[in-house]
Amino acid sequence: MEKEEYVKEITSIQDDFAQWYTDIVLKAELADYTDTKGCIAIRPYGYAIWENIQKYMDEKFKEVGVTNFYMPSLIPESMLQKEKDHIEGFAPEVAWVTIGGGEELEEKLCIRPTSETMISTMYAKWIKSWRDLPIIGNQWCNVLRWEKETRPFLRSREFLWQEGHTVHENAKEAEDIALTMLDIYADVIENLLAIPVLKGKKTPKEKFAGAVDTYTVETLMIDGRALQSATSHYFGQNFTKPFNIKFQNREGKEEYAYQSSWGSTTRLIGAVIMAHGDNRGLKLPPKIAPIQAVIIPIAQHKQGVLEKVTEVYDNLKKNYRVKLDDRDNYSTGFKFNDWEMRGVPVRIEIGPKDLEKNQAVLVRRDTNEKEFVELSKLNERLNKLFDEIQNNMFNICLKRVKDKTTIACSIDEIIKNLNENQGYVKTMWCGDVECENKIKELTGAHSRCIPFEQEHLADTCAVCGKKANIMVTWGRQY
Repeated sequence: MEKEEYVKEITSIQDDFAQWYTDIVLKAELADYTDTKGCIAIRPYGYAIWENIQKYMDEKFKEVGVTNFYMPSLIPESMLQKEKDHIEGFAPEVAWVTIGGGEELEEKLCIRPTSETMISTMYAKWIKSWRDLPIIGNQWCNVLRWEKETRPFLRSREFLWQEGHTVHENAKEAEDIALTMLDIYADVIENLLAIPVLKGKKTPKEKFAGAVDTYTVETLMIDGRALQSATSHYFGQNFTKPFNIKFQNREGKEEYAYQSSWGSTTRLIGAVIMAHGDNRGLKLPPKIAPIQAVIIPIAQHKQGVLEKVTEVYDNLKKNYRVKLDDRDNYSTGFKFNDWEMRGVPVRIEIGPKDLEKNQAVLVRRDTNEKEFVELSKLNERLNKLFDEIQNNMFNICLKRVKDKTTIACSIDEIIKNLNENQGYVKTMWCGDVECENKIKELTGAHSRCIPFEQEHLADTCAVCGKKANIMVTWGRQY
């Protein structure tokens, strides 16, 4: 049976951003809905993106001494109750197992929403002396949080992530590693995903339950909404005391250790979709694209075309992630649209006329620009072209951040700026949570962070008019 000639239409960004996003997830075959409510199946193409992120990030982790481990996904209720602030923060999202093997359990088990409690219990067993420190551990795993409203990659009940947990003999080491990991996240998001980040510290209201300080890397999407893309936390002794993580220090005295924790998730795939995509579909930075270039033969039935295209493919695949689309049951137009929708950075076209000129046609996904390249120079040109595309995609996002970042000195200006040019709004803040709550109530915006790079915009708080020396960036979020 003849297959349809053209890729189904993707909803316009301008008409319905949420549906546009969902269309890309489904039609680019990144993920699909399952019969388990609130949970998605990540398809091979989507998982390949995650594997590329994971590989790059894991290498960066190991450069600073991180080692990987794995912990159980089931946590006894008594263990979770040891850290009061932590369990209160997660209580609404926790799923419980009460029956096992057909019998009611003596103690119900939590399906991990995060693993601080389990890991802290194990660290308490493993650490005896300062010689056992530091422990800089991480696990790649899944977690379950009973979210009420879900959206593929951005917020689902079960998702993939990495969670790092460290233990140190002093506060400075723990704080330093928390900031080091934040820098690694910034590197991953900017240099791999081609999305600029805003780095800073969360306000006390927005920090992680049980943390002394929470640090964040925020990103801005096409529609001007922010996405918290990764976080890092300094715990101090908030977990070591309830979990009795003690060690004999260098003076022979017993003391509680200091901890940090840090994590990122498959939400990063959602960030790539919403930061780079357009009305033709997904747009992938070359560094994370599962397929960096697709080769499409033109008039492949004609003599010599398929043979030459196969030769080019065999040569390029040694250095790049390349796909040869020699399907004969789809039109060339369908193939063009299909791979554009899937976000492949470069399309390589080779037909009879190109063979006569010993050339290939390269088409960029980011700009739709065409160029003609000699076949002998194709390998070298692709290497440079991928860098050009990666940099261009980053710069487009960077310009968006600049265009959508405004300053406000009053609550009326905050409302006006968010309504007229949704994005980041910078204001001075007195530090009072009531002012933070008022902005959320009137605009739906949250404090994104207290940026590390502080500016003095005014002498007074934009909400209450009291003296202020803290600059905060606000924004509506996903």
